[in-house]
Amino acid sequence: MTGELTAARPADSGRSRVFYAAAHVVADPAADNGPGRPAVVDWDATMAFRHHLWSLGLGIADAMDTAQRGMGLDWAATTELIRRSGAEAKAVGGTLACGAGTDQLAPGAHSLADIEAAYAEQLDVVQQAGAKVILMASRALAAAAAGPADYHAVYGKLLAQADQPVILHWLGDMFDPALAGYWGAADLDAATESALELIHANASKIDGIKVSLLDEAREVAIRRRLPAGVRLYTGDDFNYPQLIAGDEVGYSDALLGIFDAIAVPAAKALAVLDTGDTAGFRAILDPTVPLAKHIFGAPTYHYKTGIVFLAWLNGHQEQFRMVGGQETSRSRDHLLELHRLAGEAGVLADPDLAAHRLALYLDGAA
Repeated sequence: MTGELTAARPADSGRSRVFYAAAHVVADPAADNGPGRPAVVDWDATMAFRHHLWSLGLGIADAMDTAQRGMGLDWAATTELIRRSGAEAKAVGGTLACGAGTDQLAPGAHSLADIEAAYAEQLDVVQQAGAKVILMASRALAAAAAGPADYHAVYGKLLAQADQPVILHWLGDMFDPALAGYWGAADLDAATESALELIHANASKIDGIKVSLLDEAREVAIRRRLPAGVRLYTGDDFNYPQLIAGDEVGYSDALLGIFDAIAVPAAKALAVLDTGDTAGFRAILDPTVPLAKHIFGAPTYHYKTGIVFLAWLNGHQEQFRMVGGQETSRSRDHLLELHRLAGEAGVLADPDLAAHRLALYLDGAA
């Protein structure tokens, strides 16, 4: 960043909903960011994008799966990301939450004690950065836990260590197949009961739960059973307009990867919703859904490629490169259709620039 920083617009105080955009990282295009290589991040461009989100009045959920946790962003780079984002948030008054997980553990089996220690290490990094903690779903815990009791034991100890209420994180296996059976049950009804039991037993330590199951009815059912004061943060990148708008009983707040791609309309829609105009809110966000469904189409875990491609089309980074070499994870036809849908959704900041960059991509010069 050069020049003076612009103070962030308020992201939550007095707003009708809390909006977090899960933000991506910008790879250093001059570095070897191939598969299996240590992540090398373009920190200036990565932080500039976060200032863009804060300037719109959005909160940022950082070091999450959108930032390629477990798909190219290693723990060393993640630690630096959390510390840098924390410092930038403090400088401008930006709202920031960061993921704490267990991805510093080597592949293979681990004891519950080791998993708890890994979580605790990351929780401490997030808290020292001054960010709200998001307790990310853990592949290691999914592999090691024998049932709900093991999840409750690990999470209970972590919640006791947190210095403020945390956000829990339920990421469905369409986002990460290694998380199948999370909360101790393959059956989603049983898993829901396990998660709700944990939340009700620790309500004072929980700000909310992010639910990314792409299941609108289940999210609404969970939302209606949460204790008073505990938020449901939708992570449903297919059904977000209606879930955020809510019904006669309640509504979802938002912690969404698609808000990285549609930050400008998302911010406009929130401002309209703040006036009580639900129809106007839907009129802004509904046209973005076809784009979101395309970006998050199966295999859903490759959605990050579309997020970064759109950021490049919109001028937020100079090349279409990703850590872990993930820029190759979507086909040419997929990205061509993404460009078309982005134009229809009105999320191309400069259509001429986007068209020029698309031509570069097609020519193999991106």
